[in-house]
Amino acid sequence: MLLFLGGIAFLVLGYFLYGKLVEKIFGPDDRETPAVKNPDGVDFVILPRWKNMLIQLLNIAGIGPVIGVILGIKFGIVALIIIPLGCVLMGAVHDMAAGMMSIRDNGANLPKLVQTNLGKAYNVFFQWFMIILLLLVVAVFINVPAQLINKTAQELGKPAADSVSGIIDAATYQPPNYFWWAVVAIFIYYVAATMFPVDKIIGKVYPFFGLMLLIGTFAIFIALLVAGFKDPSVMTETKAFQLGKFNPDTAPVFPLLFVTIACGIISGFHATQSPIIARTMKSEREAKSDFYGMMILEGIIAMIWAVAGLAIYNLEPQFMTKSGPVVLCEITSHFLGSWMGTITVLAVVILAVTSGDTALRSTRLSLAEILHVPQKSLLPRFLVCVPLILLVAGLLAWSNTNAKSFNKLWNYFAWCNQVLAATTLMAGTVWLFRKGHKAGALVTLLPGMFMTAVVVTFIVWTTGKNGQPAGLFFFLKDGGLPYWVSVGIGVGVAVGFALFVWVRGRKADDAPAVSAPAEPAPATEEAKQ
Repeated sequence: MLLFLGGIAFLVLGYFLYGKLVEKIFGPDDRETPAVKNPDGVDFVILPRWKNMLIQLLNIAGIGPVIGVILGIKFGIVALIIIPLGCVLMGAVHDMAAGMMSIRDNGANLPKLVQTNLGKAYNVFFQWFMIILLLLVVAVFINVPAQLINKTAQELGKPAADSVSGIIDAATYQPPNYFWWAVVAIFIYYVAATMFPVDKIIGKVYPFFGLMLLIGTFAIFIALLVAGFKDPSVMTETKAFQLGKFNPDTAPVFPLLFVTIACGIISGFHATQSPIIARTMKSEREAKSDFYGMMILEGIIAMIWAVAGLAIYNLEPQFMTKSGPVVLCEITSHFLGSWMGTITVLAVVILAVTSGDTALRSTRLSLAEILHVPQKSLLPRFLVCVPLILLVAGLLAWSNTNAKSFNKLWNYFAWCNQVLAATTLMAGTVWLFRKGHKAGALVTLLPGMFMTAVVVTFIVWTTGKNGQPAGLFFFLKDGGLPYWVSVGIGVGVAVGFALFVWVRGRKADDAPAVSAPAEPAPATEEAKQ
């Protein structure tokens, strides 16, 4: 209980204390935002601050802070320490960096920001890597909510137990499969959300979605407090939990925890979402609440679901071998009952859906930016979307051929996601160097080096065999490289990346032609008139 409530308190204090320092370093001011300078009625549209905050939260809080932490808590209660620390020092800083860089570059998407700061050669690889990741995100964020909808619908449609025996005749009852119907419905919504102006669909439905999310999260929070005060052991590592938790020899916290939990600590996917809000903000001074603050709120959501996972594993250890969606349904059913549990599962479905729709939107915007296709008219937007729709449909069909296919989809989504996180932080470091914040750049450089080490260690060490996630060397017969060799390579690459970033930053200082433009004086009302 102490780690649970203490972690949430740390997140709140982190927003007000460390968040203030980060805001000072990035320096949002009163200059005109992209939506004010270049409104287009489609993507560059001024939205109210409360709506921007809500959209950003729902965009970034996918299944990671729920399904990811339900799986991640099996590393042990150390996750309850790493989640708040990582969120305050890495994840929220990452989202702030992506958002501020985009605002200052007229709402540019991540590939352009990476090219500006890390160079064309790096971006040739990165821009297509990011498109592939976003397609994986869309496929995962259709698949998982469709699974949850199918399971919930089957439970709600289950016939009543026999009045005499008190059980359902398993031989005669065959639950209908709603999965593909759910896939089609979600897919149609995704296409509509990415094709139409941001204020016409996303801006309209998100307040309702947000309300359901808050109700579901608050309900599970209260239920956990009640359960924890009644039996404090449910929030500890009981003997049953320790028997089922990940073996540190085959699943070490570094690097696996930082890839498994992802969105609850830091997620590169968020850097693809922040530019959406950068294009709808009226003032730069919203940056701390919209970017840094919403990641902190996601960290709180992650803490709640991590403890919910810990509690259910202690109470029902047999679920430690089950998949994340199955454990989620059991958590809601156990702590909230069928009615409120259904509402909460729908809230988690909303988390996935409201990340998947903007993932497809980000893919469309990024691909259009790479190919230089204007997006103001409907026809060009449709033409860019068609190949994306076909590719996602193919991924969905493949991922549902068997459980192993979906696990591969999830594995590649997980580690590719963190490649984006490391890249964004390092791009942000160059950006800060160029603005003259050499000491301040440490807020992005240090977590950038850490995440680089995480990703490189992961992809050269993991084997893809015996249930282990697939990294880069999955094709080798004997698996990946030895663990400590992989860690050494990861640290070495991180140091090399840091030197590269330092050189890029110094070149900007020495070459005015590529330096960041001088910042205009804050506009006053008299000047505007």
